[in-house]
Amino acid sequence: MTAAKLISKYKTAIKSDLSIVKSANEGVSSSIFFELVEISGINRNFLAEEIFDISLKTMLRYQKEKKKFNPRNSEIALKLLNLFKKGIEIFGTMDSFMSWLNKPAYGLGEKYPIKLMNTNTGVDLIEEELIRIEFGALA
Repeated sequence: MTAAKLISKYKTAIKSDLSIVKSANEGVSSSIFFELVEISGINRNFLAEEIFDISLKTMLRYQKEKKKFNPRNSEIALKLLNLFKKGIEIFGTMDSFMSWLNKPAYGLGEKYPIKLMNTNTGVDLIEEELIRIEFGALA
């Protein structure tokens, strides 16, 4: 599935912060995890263990059981999807955005953006940096 198609599948859930909260509280299907892996190319072990704080084995079980995520992991998944949408808008392609995520970012204290995605605040900081890049305010 293309990134655009996946993002459009969740457009109602990520249209605003309030809709993210509402959808997260209802729980999103754990299949979103595998969709995030597919469109981003992020290593699924890294995404499961470092970002979601769940073992890949558990993620695979959730998928098999068609289980929904709890509100915290639902929120992370939706915020990541929204982040990927913004990254593609600014960098043009997912590959270009992933390249940026995997390099130290000046506006993030020379931290690797991908390593900040394990918290909501980290995702917010990355989004803020993307907005600065979008408007040319890099310093």
